[in-house]
Amino acid sequence: MESLQKLVMVMLVLSITLGCGEITVSRADGLCNMTMDGFNACKPAATGPEPTEPSKECCEALANADLPCLCSYRHSVLLPSLGIDPDLAMQLPEKCNLTLPAEC
Repeated sequence: MESLQKLVMVMLVLSITLGCGEITVSRADGLCNMTMDGFNACKPAATGPEPTEPSKECCEALANADLPCLCSYRHSVLLPSLGIDPDLAMQLPEKCNLTLPAEC
């Protein structure tokens, strides 16, 4: 629950600071159609210095996520504030046999 509260606070600060009016955060919706459970499943594969291979649950979450939306957070403070290495996170779709959008 504490991590969800931290995410909500980060999202609120980001939306106020950056003027992003339509960020939706909840236990079910998460961010970019990726639930908090999906983020948690992927976190070990996107956290250094020794990331794991993405789990089946992680790959399923990514397959249902809005990848262009997630790509828009690549250079933001959001991913690092959640303990996620953006460079490792960008490698996950390929490891899950998904194709990153060209704009990533």
